[in-house]
Amino acid sequence: MQFKLGKLPARPNSVKLKFAKYVNFAALPKPPSNFGHTNLLRGPQGLLGNDDYGDCVWAGAAHETMLWNAEAGTPVQFTTDSVLSDYSAVTGFSKADPNSDQGTDMQKAASYRLKTGIVDAKGERHKIAAYLALEAGNLQEVLVASWLFGLVGLGLVLPESAQEQFQNGQAWDLVPGSPDDGGHYVPAMARRCGQLIVSTWGTFEPVADPFFKAKNDEGLVYLSDEMLKNDQSIDGFKRAALVDDLSQIGRPIS
Repeated sequence: MQFKLGKLPARPNSVKLKFAKYVNFAALPKPPSNFGHTNLLRGPQGLLGNDDYGDCVWAGAAHETMLWNAEAGTPVQFTTDSVLSDYSAVTGFSKADPNSDQGTDMQKAASYRLKTGIVDAKGERHKIAAYLALEAGNLQEVLVASWLFGLVGLGLVLPESAQEQFQNGQAWDLVPGSPDDGGHYVPAMARRCGQLIVSTWGTFEPVADPFFKAKNDEGLVYLSDEMLKNDQSIDGFKRAALVDDLSQIGRPIS
């Protein structure tokens, strides 16, 4: 089975606000070797249309929202139809027109998530409070950001070998000579045994560091109030401290 991709090519500097500019790495403790709460997503995550359509950015957004809410003890669910409705709203996608299935720009999706929010199975919308750009291929930024904020969204230029590795239960790693197949969006939700753990095509996939560094062309870190319980994350990070790190993003976070 050939799974669908659907992330449009990266547009460098389309997100003006950079994570590295607003976080004092020297003042932060080093992320632990292993972290993340993927165990909270015990039930099936669902493909959410990404087996048939190039809606990976939106399926990923749904899975991100599912994890944040699971961390806060308020689980939510999404359906293929709810996910595709946001894909349609931003890109003009229509099931009736295969030519409309052209994928999504990560920055445009993030802006929509900030202003409008994505809709869940019950018709309720879920917004993010802020987003900032990560430097492509910068593993330190990804580790710090995903530890602090629960996850990050990664854009990858996926080689053809990745499909085979995924279906064989293997980690994504570099295969010399494998041609690029297109852009794909995945939430990085954990770090285990020296590898990133990303959510893709309804399950979790390990990603070797050399693969990430070579194939990551953009990334975003999001602040979501939905990951917080009593103004604190599951790992003990207080909202006030997280907001303080992002206090210069150009708009107040109330």
